[in-house]
Amino acid sequence: MCRRCGLPFASARALDSAVGECGACRNDEPGFDGARSFSHYRGNLRQAVLRLKFAGNERLGLRLGEMLVFPWDSLPRGKEFTSPLIVPVPLHPSRRRERGFNQSDLLAAGLARALERSWGRAVPRVAKACLRRKRATPPQTGLSLAARRENLRGAFEVASPPAVRGCPIVLVDDVMTTGATLSACARALKRAGAAQVMGLTLARSTPQFPDFSPVARDNPVDGPDRDST
Repeated sequence: MCRRCGLPFASARALDSAVGECGACRNDEPGFDGARSFSHYRGNLRQAVLRLKFAGNERLGLRLGEMLVFPWDSLPRGKEFTSPLIVPVPLHPSRRRERGFNQSDLLAAGLARALERSWGRAVPRVAKACLRRKRATPPQTGLSLAARRENLRGAFEVASPPAVRGCPIVLVDDVMTTGATLSACARALKRAGAAQVMGLTLARSTPQFPDFSPVARDNPVDGPDRDST
């Protein structure tokens, strides 16, 4: 996989590169320092994410968040990675009211619960109010990487810069596609003084590993309501 964004390589030939990064990361460096996902966005995991987001199954969100404990240890870590803050990627208030909850909040809470059970001691704190989405943006679906980044320019801000200054951050979200949302969040956090920003998502949507499983017609899998990072 790409050592920066965690994109699975479709061919072993990519491993011959001395850089060890995918073309997107080499051509346009992302805002985050590293990102990892639990698995591919397909099959049962894809259906579970859709059930969480569009069927209001909040309990499922906590259970899915517990699965993030597995890729946690594979996050690329620098010397600054001590006592990190877990920061859910925020929804705009209008979208949160529409959905009734932020799925990333539930995933972060589930991750913290799994870490506490695994470590048996104090775990990284979840800072839900740390980052906010100050501008509602059009759906990312169908946009190019450049258009996604432009769409999210200035969309996020840090509510309290002293709370993140000098801290390593782990951003949590459900699905990573191009990494544009994670990058936009990471840049806002770094402007506020964060020492290091990592991305941790439940699923990675990639063209190399498409999902051919049947989806119900009324299920908005790739519709305008889909949030992808």
